[in-house]
Amino acid sequence: QVQLVESGGGSVQAGGSLRLSCAASGSFFRINAMGWYRQAPGKQRELVAVITSTRNTNYADSVKGRFTISRDNAKDTVYLQMNSLKPEDTAVYYCNVDVTGWGTGKYDYWGQGTQVTVSS
Repeated sequence: QVQLVESGGGSVQAGGSLRLSCAASGSFFRINAMGWYRQAPGKQRELVAVITSTRNTNYADSVKGRFTISRDNAKDTVYLQMNSLKPEDTAVYYCNVDVTGWGTGKYDYWGQGTQVTVSS
């Protein structure tokens, strides 16, 4: 079992910055990809950014150049630095990790979500 604890959400004015963190704990052999998704009211959950175990990254077009995903493998933590925030970035942000268990295969886990609100 893996637990994910997210932090760093909040309210900010347009143009501002926030940094989200997601720390994983529990019993697992290895963390593979780590990512951030978001869901705005009335919309489907969408990928924001993902980082692989080799630190390859991929971003949604809407956040390229403004958001940066990173990870600290020693701390089993993934970060999302969000700059130049826009009102349309308002959503609940969810952390997602893909882990390899101890001889039990790969599993996908979600954080509890953290609210990001950007006012104009």
